Amino acid sequence: MVKVLVPSGALGLNYDKKALQRGILAKPDIIAIDGGSTDSGPSYLGRGVSKYARSSTKIEWAGLMEARAEAGCPLVIGTAGTCGTDSAVDWMLDITREIAAEQGRPVKIAVLRSSQDADFIAKSFRSNKVTPLPNAPEIDVDTITSCTNIVALAGAEQITKALETGADIVIAGRTTDTAIIAALPLNQGLNTGGAWHGAKIGECGALCATNPQSGVILIDFDAEGFTITPMADDAKATPHTVSAHMLYENSDPFILYEPGGYLDVTSSKYKALDDISVRVTGSKWVPSDRYTVKLEGARVAGYQTVVMALLRDQHYVAHAQVWADDIIAKCSAKARDRLGLSEDDFSLQIRLIGQNASFGELETNHILPTEIGATGIVTAKTEALSNEIAKLLNPYLLHHPLTVEEEVPTFAFLFSPAEMPRGATYEFVLNHTLTLDDPMDAFTLEVHEFA
Repeated sequence: MVKVLVPSGALGLNYDKKALQRGILAKPDIIAIDGGSTDSGPSYLGRGVSKYARSSTKIEWAGLMEARAEAGCPLVIGTAGTCGTDSAVDWMLDITREIAAEQGRPVKIAVLRSSQDADFIAKSFRSNKVTPLPNAPEIDVDTITSCTNIVALAGAEQITKALETGADIVIAGRTTDTAIIAALPLNQGLNTGGAWHGAKIGECGALCATNPQSGVILIDFDAEGFTITPMADDAKATPHTVSAHMLYENSDPFILYEPGGYLDVTSSKYKALDDISVRVTGSKWVPSDRYTVKLEGARVAGYQTVVMALLRDQHYVAHAQVWADDIIAKCSAKARDRLGLSEDDFSLQIRLIGQNASFGELETNHILPTEIGATGIVTAKTEALSNEIAKLLNPYLLHHPLTVEEEVPTFAFLFSPAEMPRGATYEFVLNHTLTLDDPMDAFTLEVHEFA
């Protein structure tokens, strides 16, 4: 049997300290926590930075390093620093070094790096080793080399290599959410389907329980399957909460693809052992005929400037979309005329917060709000051009009337100056797989020891 303690869905979200202590007393074989994902968009990958505050990350990580020492087991984090680039891994390593010095405890750290050299990926692309996933954008070598950061998602094999160094702590770059949990049960020869299925259910901590915010769960893996037990007093796992988690961030509720194959839970059985624990059996692992890892890449899409005005006059609130569409047409024409631009040189949007900013034309809940925030978003090839077009937009958002017969209105800007430069904006351009002859071909491993 292998016991995996998962403190939280991600480092930076906090965890229940009493529940964590209860998990430590259960004598886990490993403590595993995710560091992030692509949930927050391409900017963090593009820039190679974490979305979470360093101060908060350090406090939570220090608590987990104490827990690791008390439990006498390895501590592993995957997708370190939200995006898993080498720069984010170094950021996490620096925090770990600080904590180790403050705690005065020797520690051995294995660092698994997932960043990819663009030339290597381009060469692999030419050799037909880069394959698009469904609905992936078309790419070429120029697309690959334009990426500011590319990462490959490590699987259980790479995490196993890191654990085999005997490290107290493993700081991994980009990994699949499940890899850090599945690695040790797989290495111990336990049920393969159960290892991957339990890892999927436990990837976000107590999100598979009745109190998702409590964070801490314990997963017991064995030769037939696994058992999920939340550690917080007021958290329970039920067959419903456990089985439903296969729908989380997964397009198919029965199939989950991972490096080297896929998980099939079609025949899985979920049984409540008591009021809080659920046992799962019958999960199957189907190996693939080649070993692939997913690639993620982001590049600069342009430079953005944002201008925000507030509409409260009910006449304008009721006709906000007409007003916004007219501004977009007139301001875009002015920008092309006065700056000598083509339609490909910039884009101009106005998102109506409080009306349809999330769904646009797909919005079905049509009500008349008290107030609407009109957010103008200018994206252009350079920061200077983005700022210049935003200044052309400024008077429209401040004074533009619905019709030529109306008195000129005055709306409220959120800030002064109204223009808020956002700098570079990024876009995902890689949603592909990379075929590897050996699982470690796209990854590097190094060991650090701090006394």
